[in-house]
Amino acid sequence: MGRLSASPRVEAILLLLLVTSSGARAATFRVATYNVEGYLLQSTENRPAKSAEARAKVREGILALRPDVLALQEIGGTNALWELQDSLKTGGLDLPFWELVRGPDTNINVAVLSRFPFADRRPHTDDSFLLSGKRFRVSRGFAEVDIQVTPAYSFTLLSTHLKSKRLVFSADEAELRLEEAKLLRGHIDARLAANPNANLVVLGDFNDTKDAASTKAVIGRYRGKLVDTRPAERNGDVYSNVAASVADARNVTWTHYYGKDDTYSRIDFLLASAGMAREWVTNETYVLAMPAWGLASDHRPIVATFEAPDR
Repeated sequence: MGRLSASPRVEAILLLLLVTSSGARAATFRVATYNVEGYLLQSTENRPAKSAEARAKVREGILALRPDVLALQEIGGTNALWELQDSLKTGGLDLPFWELVRGPDTNINVAVLSRFPFADRRPHTDDSFLLSGKRFRVSRGFAEVDIQVTPAYSFTLLSTHLKSKRLVFSADEAELRLEEAKLLRGHIDARLAANPNANLVVLGDFNDTKDAASTKAVIGRYRGKLVDTRPAERNGDVYSNVAASVADARNVTWTHYYGKDDTYSRIDFLLASAGMAREWVTNETYVLAMPAWGLASDHRPIVATFEAPDR
């Protein structure tokens, strides 16, 4: 069934009939994001193939989270996505519906795997902007899908992999990332303009911290401001929440190790609109801590849980 999920909208609606009964049982569902660091089955000129051991560790992490919807960054082409999809199914996690978005960087892509069918897809593969008189395109595009959790409940997922901090000769990397973030925010605003109470999740690898201009641009301000779920480790530290607010809580929230600077930081985000945040289950939201996590990726996956009924 996973191979059928990239078909037109009519087929997705027909497939919805297959999950009506299971959807009715889904009191909660999990949404996760994971940068799987160059999940390629074959080497290219610029990137090596990912080893079988590393791919197995990626699979171990995903199976530990058991998400119902999974956003992926740095996945190779459809063959790599299908290999991961099949291996997860062998491990007991069936995510048959999929979307892969190819941007100008054809080596690595953003993708979505889902237990629930897609009611609609709006891949953004040709967004562009002017910077210092030059035209640039969003290198990995944006994935946007409407996901039908139950016949009565759906939400929109927007997934991104913004420009990295690696230096490029064509422009300043922070300025490129900010312009990409502004375009992403434009898609967010379009959804909220159509419905201010829309169920919307925006997630992925933002490649910068919460105080960066690009991250702030995505989160937004005022009525359109998104809620930062801020997943943290489940490490048994009962004294980690003594701070006055969640934003200041001394939890372990890092998601990425950057070898060049020997730093750990939170650059992977899972944001929710005000409408979606009403269904957010805060105590079932976390960053995965597992042994030998770095064999899988330089990132750690994060997951947030939501209730299916609108509130």
